Amino acid sequence: MLKILEKVPPELREPLAEFFGLIDKELGERLTKKDFEAFEKRFEAFAERTEENFRRVWQAINELAEAQKKTEKRLNELAEAQKRTEERLNELAEAQKKTEERLNELAEAQKKTEERLNELAEAQKKTEEVLRGALKRLDRLEERVEGLSDTVGYTLENRAYKALPGILSKYGLKVEDRLLRKYVKVRGKERQLNIYGYAKLNGERVLILGEAKVRPSKKEISRFEKLCKSLAEKEGLPVFKIFVAHDFPPSIEEELHKKDILPIWSYDLE
Repeated sequence: MLKILEKVPPELREPLAEFFGLIDKELGERLTKKDFEAFEKRFEAFAERTEENFRRVWQAINELAEAQKKTEKRLNELAEAQKRTEERLNELAEAQKKTEERLNELAEAQKKTEERLNELAEAQKKTEEVLRGALKRLDRLEERVEGLSDTVGYTLENRAYKALPGILSKYGLKVEDRLLRKYVKVRGKERQLNIYGYAKLNGERVLILGEAKVRPSKKEISRFEKLCKSLAEKEGLPVFKIFVAHDFPPSIEEELHKKDILPIWSYDLE
């Protein structure tokens, strides 16, 4: 019997020993030695099978325990990853909160900017209205100035028509008929000349051309010179050029002499 128990796993030896003790007590003399030997062989075979089964079961239990250990390890890793995920989510939530706060600040700033733009637009509108009024007044002023300028210019021209024949005679010129204001056509464009007429110089007929200005500019002098050149070609006559003005700054007077244009001061017309 002890040999049989040695083949049984340690955990079952004590229960089986008690079981065999009960069998001995109950059966006593009823079992023959032969019967008991047969029973012992059968039990031995049963014990061998049981040992193998228990070995497999324990192996399976060990495998399950190892798998459980790995599972717990994996669960711990997942728990740690979950913790990190939650921390990251909290960080993102905080960043989102700050972003929303910043967006609210920008929205408020945008609102103030729009209000300021509206104020500027309104101010611009008022400014444009003021400018339109100023431009209207300026237009009226320009009309008045032009009127005054025309009045001054025509007055200067009218005085020149009377006084120039006597002044030009000092330069050997004998004016034919009278000097006048005339519109001439040059290269398809109509232009006005303040002073236009003919004279004799040393027996030769010449064309007298001139301008009357308050204060001539270099641009006006250049334009006048080009006009004189075109009319000289058209008329086929030499041109005697004059400029009558109230004022000749030194640089302008020098420019006139360079271009062979006679400057006549308005006070010489008296």
